Amino acid sequence: DPAPISMFENVINYKSEYIVNEKGHRVRFKVNKNMDFVLTDGRSISQEEALTAGIGANELIPDRRGRYFRNWRAQIKTPDDIWDEIVKASKIPGVTSAPKLQPIETRLVMLQTGMRAPMGIKVHGPDQETIQTFGFELEALLKQVHSVKSEAVYADRIVGKPYLNIRIDRKAIARYGLDIEDIQQTLETTIGGMKITSTVEGRERYAIRVRYPRELRETPSELSRVLIATPTGTQIPLDQLVDIEYQRGPQMIRSEETFLTGYVLFDKNDGYSEVETVDDARLAIRGAIDRGELKVPAGVSYVFSGNYENQVRAMKRLGFIVPLVLLIVFLILYFQFRSIGTSLMVFSGIALAFSGGFILLWLYGQPWFADVSIFGMNIRGLFQMHPINLSVAVWVGFIALFGIATDDGVLMGTYLQLNFRDKSHVEVDEIHASVIRAAKRRIRPAAMTSATTIIALLPVLTSTGRGADIMVPMAIPAFGGMLMAVVTYFLVPTLYAMREEQKLKKVKHEIH
Repeated sequence: DPAPISMFENVINYKSEYIVNEKGHRVRFKVNKNMDFVLTDGRSISQEEALTAGIGANELIPDRRGRYFRNWRAQIKTPDDIWDEIVKASKIPGVTSAPKLQPIETRLVMLQTGMRAPMGIKVHGPDQETIQTFGFELEALLKQVHSVKSEAVYADRIVGKPYLNIRIDRKAIARYGLDIEDIQQTLETTIGGMKITSTVEGRERYAIRVRYPRELRETPSELSRVLIATPTGTQIPLDQLVDIEYQRGPQMIRSEETFLTGYVLFDKNDGYSEVETVDDARLAIRGAIDRGELKVPAGVSYVFSGNYENQVRAMKRLGFIVPLVLLIVFLILYFQFRSIGTSLMVFSGIALAFSGGFILLWLYGQPWFADVSIFGMNIRGLFQMHPINLSVAVWVGFIALFGIATDDGVLMGTYLQLNFRDKSHVEVDEIHASVIRAAKRRIRPAAMTSATTIIALLPVLTSTGRGADIMVPMAIPAFGGMLMAVVTYFLVPTLYAMREEQKLKKVKHEIH
């Protein structure tokens, strides 16, 4: 288990939004004219009073014509609101705010980064005191960054554990004919105990240790009265041979790449991606160094670490993959039509779909968008609308969109190409008539293709189970893009007609 001893781990189970039966279906309960719930003892109680009193399903009367009982308070709209309330109630000074992670996700984060937070700064230095001092300065600076959640910033308190430091006086022990090993063995036996033998009891084996009783070693003053035997048989008190003092030391010694290391942990504010947060933090630190407000001690270096590194690596790969996908799609279209012009017309559907995907991503982050209720169900809650950052899942959704966004254009373009190949047109009106006739015949198959794709994405957009955090961002670009790709029903025929008109004008000009 990579979790450190200093980490408090709690498992919180949310109540369902409404009272449900054993099949998971919402249950209606009897209400009076004022829409207050009627209890089994005849009393009537409002929704808010029932929540305060802790009324359960066994005290309510089931009624098919009644009202659903909502377990959440009126101001709680989504599970994120519950988590915000938990964070407010459990905020403790000096303790890092808990990230909202699933147990397995928590372990993965700690195994990937070595830290108990999604992102942080690893400070390398020559000693713990220097690392801790510089970490405190970074902590104060990061709390001022707008994209960083200030209550989550926490620098490791490396030096803070009391140590009992025993310094052996070499000259004093030499006068009594003692060596360092004699002193160390006595201290080891006094404090930790020394195994002298073992006893066998049946199949069990137990070690026998010799150790001073607790009352003779509990404080430095008592420890200083421990007697050391000299070669002549004289007993010398320990305080005549050593200096005993308290000293603060490291609670945990970390090292990476041969350097002592300390962590400065932080988390992002809502509405910001991890990459944006790290970039803002990096700029703030560089700016403070350039202005002379922050000085990096000699021998100290720092490096950002966290899940954002995976995002950066993925974005570099996508910077190569996305253009490659677009090129492959265009080549496939060219092999189909054997015409660069027609291929570009159909390819224009990708540009429309691309814009539609980004428009829907923007709308998801607007609090006014779809903020309506139908049959008591809030649409934003149903589709889990919240700001979506450009993650790997979103770009995978765009890549999938590039493949399906050209379907309608291929249907239109193929039929238009066949229609114009078999007939010659000498007037613009004939071109318009042929385009309209071809478009009318292909509009129904194209609409069916788009409709089935859009309808198939609705269950994905409303999913809440395992993997929904990945599937929903993938489906949003495809859904928005297919809605916008409907314009290709009109765009491809229009572009095709314009090209044929230009060809006709060119032919007439050559004749005259």
